[in-house]
Amino acid sequence: MERILMDFTELFCVVDDFCREFEPLWYQRLIAGCRRRRRKSRLSLSERMTIVIAFHASGYRDFKHYYAMLLAQHRADFPGLLSYARFVRQMPVLTVPLCAYLQTSYGQHTGIAFVELTGTIPTKLTAIDPHATTR
Repeated sequence: MERILMDFTELFCVVDDFCREFEPLWYQRLIAGCRRRRRKSRLSLSERMTIVIAFHASGYRDFKHYYAMLLAQHRADFPGLLSYARFVRQMPVLTVPLCAYLQTSYGQHTGIAFVELTGTIPTKLTAIDPHATTR
């Protein structure tokens, strides 16, 4: 199966421009009473977002194999690349910035929308007791 490899530089530039505007606003709106450490990571927020966005566009089925390919072939693109386990632990922090990035990159709304419903037949699902025994 042929993998789609994208240009990290172009994607990174777009994501980095977004993060330069988004990060100060995000930290400003965080709850003031909640003390959280904001340690400096070896990978910036925009680098981590670039990796996750490129994964979704790559065609890989699981992140672990994609990250192994990234470690082997693109270490020069990301000099501070973390281990797989550490990167996965930091992924929940990316939820809000990724959602905000997706909202800003939708484009202009035209008012026209298409919904395709072919092949979807609603069925009534009955609840099955998982603890019930068969007789």
